[in-house]
Amino acid sequence: MEVKIADFDIGQIANSGQCFRINKLDSQCWEVIAFGKRLIIKYIKGDNYIFDCSLEEYKTIWEDYFDVKRDYEKIKNEIIKTNDPYLIAAVKYGSGIRILKQDLWEVIVSFIISQRNNVPRIKNTITKLCAPYKNDFPSADILSKYEEADFKNIGLGYRAIYLKDISNLISAGKFDLEKLKKMEYQEALEYLKRFRGIGEKVANCIALFGLHKIEAFPIDIWIKHIIEKQYNGNFDIKRFESYAGIVQQYMFYYQRSL
Repeated sequence: MEVKIADFDIGQIANSGQCFRINKLDSQCWEVIAFGKRLIIKYIKGDNYIFDCSLEEYKTIWEDYFDVKRDYEKIKNEIIKTNDPYLIAAVKYGSGIRILKQDLWEVIVSFIISQRNNVPRIKNTITKLCAPYKNDFPSADILSKYEEADFKNIGLGYRAIYLKDISNLISAGKFDLEKLKKMEYQEALEYLKRFRGIGEKVANCIALFGLHKIEAFPIDIWIKHIIEKQYNGNFDIKRFESYAGIVQQYMFYYQRSL
């Protein structure tokens, strides 16, 4: 089916560091794997795309996944009004980025793996982790049966014990994903940081990309560099507190391109 989505660029979203199972097939086509589904998106022109799915599937899964109903043009205009040269450049460069509404468990696993890691290696590790399960992402019950060595064999290194621990806890009911989904932002951060392998940055990534708390502002090495070099170590996040995570994505994507 053909869809028209403003402020949407699947290539920019794929390279924005928020998701690791979107793959470029050719110059016009992308593969998106989420919620046990495989979607092919083909760019036509302007804001027009072909989504290889039914209208029902688009409405029940992908419209929400791509945050289609949020007015990103309004948010971009608010950022531009600040007259901040760096942010204006970042917004223009990454104008098609949207914050995906991903599966919470997949995000937790992905960002535990992401620690002190780069995007190609993260994607490769997640591809190996998911390989036996086709389009499905392995559940905590499945991963709880893995040994630490099994995780190391697919490239997790020291992160293996973190993933082993969190899988065991969720499988045993000692880490409640449904409870987490109902928490406010700060409460969710504190809850997440109780668990080994989840610090401030990873907790904020989970909040932003898994809980869709768009006020979350993960600070990784790229964002630290921006704050130090562009803002003399003092970036006022409060200017954007209701959509700070969207600002973070524009900054992250733009900085990696420079």
